[in-house]
Amino acid sequence: MTREDSSPEGWPSDWLRAVLGLSVLQVLTDGPSYGYAITTTLAEAGLGQVKGGTLYPLLTRFETAGLVSTQWRAGTQGPGRKYFSLTDAGRAELAEQLPLWERFSTITTNHLMRGNHHEG
Repeated sequence: MTREDSSPEGWPSDWLRAVLGLSVLQVLTDGPSYGYAITTTLAEAGLGQVKGGTLYPLLTRFETAGLVSTQWRAGTQGPGRKYFSLTDAGRAELAEQLPLWERFSTITTNHLMRGNHHEG
């Protein structure tokens, strides 16, 4: 892993890609949002800056899969924005995947840390 492949916070980009889908769905549980606001929320959560070239294809896949719906809204001081909303299918996907992620991350952490805790 090189520094070029990591976020400003130091997370390798592979790690972010692994959690990005669930993280975006989680952001949308707070209500409809648009791309820049989603990336800002993710950055504020400590996940690093997600680029539009990564986010928008993911949102398009989610729309195709029926996990999000979209709506164009007129901008008050600029161009309109495409808002993304979580659908019932998206909520169900998140509810199904979160416990799996929790189990996976716990197992992974336990495995990786097993050699780092020596009793003495």
